[in-house]
Amino acid sequence: MLNRRHIRIKVMQTLYAMQQSNSEQIQSGEKFLINSIENLQDLYLLMISTLIEIRRKEVEYISLAQKKHLATAAERNPSKRFIENRVLDLLENSTSISNKLEEKGITTWQVHDHYIQMLLDEVKESTFFKAYMAKSEVTFDDDRQFVCDIFTEVIAPNEKVYEFLEDSKLTWLDDVPVVNTMIQKQLRQLKERDVQFIVPKLYKDSEDQDFAINLYRKTILNFNELTKEFEDKTPNWDPERIAELDTIVLRMAICEFLKFNSIPVKVTINEYLEIVKEYSTDKSSIFINGVLDNISKAYTSEDRLNKIGKGLL
Repeated sequence: MLNRRHIRIKVMQTLYAMQQSNSEQIQSGEKFLINSIENLQDLYLLMISTLIEIRRKEVEYISLAQKKHLATAAERNPSKRFIENRVLDLLENSTSISNKLEEKGITTWQVHDHYIQMLLDEVKESTFFKAYMAKSEVTFDDDRQFVCDIFTEVIAPNEKVYEFLEDSKLTWLDDVPVVNTMIQKQLRQLKERDVQFIVPKLYKDSEDQDFAINLYRKTILNFNELTKEFEDKTPNWDPERIAELDTIVLRMAICEFLKFNSIPVKVTINEYLEIVKEYSTDKSSIFINGVLDNISKAYTSEDRLNKIGKGLL
C-alpha cells in the first residue's frame, strides 16, 4: 500500500513535528511515525467500507419500503440489481475486510451513518446509477464499472467526507490520495473468478518497513553531522530564509547518500525534489536540486559514496 515516497513523507512529517515542538524524545517520535503509518490502513478500511455501508443502507431502505402499509407496486417489488451487485457482494463477504475492521474496532460509519445516507442519495441521483439500473441485463464488467463509478464519482471527491476525515486525523490529509488510488486500482483489477477481496499489506515487504524506521533513526541520530554536510554548501542562500522543511529534506537526502548504500543517488534526489514541490516553497526545488547535486558530485570525487550495485551513482 505504501510506496517509498510516501514513507519518506511520513518520516519528514515526523521530523518536522519534533522540530516544531523542540522535542528530543526519539522514542516518542518513532511511536508517532509508526502510528501515522498504521493509521493509513485505518483510513483504507474506512474508505473501502463506505461501499459496504452504502449497500447495507439500500438493503435497509428496500426492507422498510416493502413493509409500508401503503407501499407502491415499485416498493413492493423493487429492483435488487444494486444490492445484488457482484462486486458489492464480494466486498460484503470479504473476511479480510471484516476481520480487519473488527481487529481495529472501526465502527465509524455505524456511528456517523448520515454520511452513508448522503452518499447513497448522491449515488441514486447520478446518471451512471440510472443507466446501470436501466440495462436489460448486466455483466460482471458492468457491476465492476458501477462500483468504480460510485467510488470515483461520489465517494472520493465528496467534500463533506473529506472534511470529516480531516477532523478525525490530521495525518490523513496526505494519505487520502494514496488510499483512494489504491482502492480504485483494486476495484478495476477485480475479475469474475475472484472469490475474495483482500486488504493489501501496509508495506510492500520487510525492506520497506525497515526503511521507514532506519531513515527516521539515522537522520535524527546523526542530526548535527548531517547539518554540517550542507551548511557550507549554501553560500548564496540566507540561512535565516531557508525553509525549515528544506533543511529537514536535506538531512534526509544526505542520510540516504551516506547511509543507504542500495539506494541510487539519482533516485534520492528525484524523490526529494518531488516532495518539496508539493510540501515546501516555490523556490525549494531549485534550492534542493542545486545543493544535492553539488554534494553528490563532491562525495563522488571524494569517494564517499559507498553504493552497492551498478548504476547506483
